[in-house]
Amino acid sequence: MPDAAAAMEVLLVDKPTGCTSHDVVALARRSLGVRKAGHAGTLDPIATGLLVLGLGRATRLLGYLSGLDKEYEAVARLGVATDTLDREGEVVAEDSAWVGLVDAEVRRATSGILGMHEQTPPSYSAVKVGGVAAHRLTRRGEKVELPPRRVVVRELEVVGFELPEVRFRVLCSSGTYVRSLAAELGRRLGTNAHIAELRRTRVGSFSVADAASLAELRSGSVPRRARMGPVAALSHLPSIAVDERDAARLADGARVPASAADSAQATFVADEGDRLVAVGEVRGGVLRPRTVFRRGVGGR
Repeated sequence: MPDAAAAMEVLLVDKPTGCTSHDVVALARRSLGVRKAGHAGTLDPIATGLLVLGLGRATRLLGYLSGLDKEYEAVARLGVATDTLDREGEVVAEDSAWVGLVDAEVRRATSGILGMHEQTPPSYSAVKVGGVAAHRLTRRGEKVELPPRRVVVRELEVVGFELPEVRFRVLCSSGTYVRSLAAELGRRLGTNAHIAELRRTRVGSFSVADAASLAELRSGSVPRRARMGPVAALSHLPSIAVDERDAARLADGARVPASAADSAQATFVADEGDRLVAVGEVRGGVLRPRTVFRRGVGGR
């Protein structure tokens, strides 16, 4: 895939276990010949599944994609707690309180986790503290205190139950730590728990079924289904079409009249050729550009 084609493109990749999200981004730069690339949400090294990459100037779109809901498939291992809340951490507690649990008890416990929560990110996480990732400070032996964040667990379904493991699917807001959900499930069952397996299957409407494998990315032969232009990538946002005159004004950072209802919600703007012009917001009948893209670059 030549650099010209990737000048402003969003790419879906199925990350395997054992590599970091940064590793995948670096591989995309090398294999596809792009200088600039980024991702819309980190996956832990043990996790597999969907990474949404922005290539070239599409890195400017990532802020509008990172807040989308995420879907995961996970396996919680009951009876064992680790310091990282996943299988790679050191064991800090063990118990056999899970013995004798029945399916109905587990399902009741998962239903209690649904809804809005104040969740404190794990100390072994990528959350920055003074510009440094929390996991780096924790590994140095420094005490890390992270503020809780509001998260929403929209769906939590048990899809497999073979003690001491519970397989579940979760749909949650961005920023939710599934490791913490597994630990919470353990607490509700009166036992310890950690994540043994984790796979991200969906980000918004993007599915891992459409993603390129790491081998395809490495070879530069990325299937068309895994690639999309900026307009398609922003299809979850409201859209406004503008004529050539207003497109030129927006490209210069000027405001233009808008007929849409007053809203502070992010809105993307395309010109008559269905090319992305800007992302902005409508207030008081005026479209105010927030992120401006040079006309003639990008597309469907």
